[in-house]
Amino acid sequence: MLAVFFRAIQGILVVIVMIGVGYFFAKKGWFDRNFTKTISRIVTNIALPCYMIATITNQFTLDKLQRDLPMIVFPFISMIILFGFSLVIVRLLRIPKHHQGIFSSMFFNSNTVFIGLPVNIALFGDKSLPFVLVYYIANTTIFWTLGVWLIQKDGQICRKLTCKELIGRIFSPPLVGFMIAIILVILPFNIFNYVPFLYKDLVYLGGLTIPLSMIFIGISIAGIGFKQIKIERSSLGILAGRFFFAPLFMAIMLLFTNLPVLVKQIFIIQSAMPVMTNAPIVANIYGADADFASIMVAESTLLSLIVIPILMALVQLI
Repeated sequence: MLAVFFRAIQGILVVIVMIGVGYFFAKKGWFDRNFTKTISRIVTNIALPCYMIATITNQFTLDKLQRDLPMIVFPFISMIILFGFSLVIVRLLRIPKHHQGIFSSMFFNSNTVFIGLPVNIALFGDKSLPFVLVYYIANTTIFWTLGVWLIQKDGQICRKLTCKELIGRIFSPPLVGFMIAIILVILPFNIFNYVPFLYKDLVYLGGLTIPLSMIFIGISIAGIGFKQIKIERSSLGILAGRFFFAPLFMAIMLLFTNLPVLVKQIFIIQSAMPVMTNAPIVANIYGADADFASIMVAESTLLSLIVIPILMALVQLI
């Protein structure tokens, strides 16, 4: 157990150092808000799709694809259960009405890309990627439908996403990259045998995903500042949802399945990731409390540096 714990610490230290780089140089004034947006766009629109295509086509076969994709049902069920439970917590903690929607959204959605992906790669290696992506698809779909609707309820701006906007949000570049990779796996031939240079380009561009994601988080934490972090009913409820109830419900559900141990471990770790970084962006669009969402992203991200090694040691008991 002790060896596992230290291995988890090593994996998290990889992440912490990269976050520290972003934080340190943000404090020195190297980065501003526009640069943060640029990093987010590079990761979301370029690096992550390339990473998915290169890695999935290298690791997946058609048989493996048919075996793994049905596992998506478990993240979906877990998040729906968490949503229902969040409504109970809202009443028990007497969450203010203008925070109830965003509270529930942050309670059941996790940061599966900017934190979840590099953490799982650091802990389990590239073999974890297919299962991380399965969770990602469920998480993204739930957030851009149910999660956005809940945040919109808190907002002061009466604006609804059009059908085109909603489809565009759900079918984001990372998800499109995933779909392209699946198509390439299904093809009866390996397209990269004919264009090997393209595969190398995808590998190089995809290599930007993890370091840029971590630098982005470091800059975000530096921008919010530790002085704004407050411990109150709402924040404690969200942190409990992210780091206690989410992995607990997922673990209980997976306990009665015959899924591979690695899949169970990855799903539990993914369920316990910090608050999704898109929450403040959506809150800002609808006139909800974007500052509250930003603070919760920072609080949950910082706390995850302590929680994840402990959780990693615990999942080894499965």
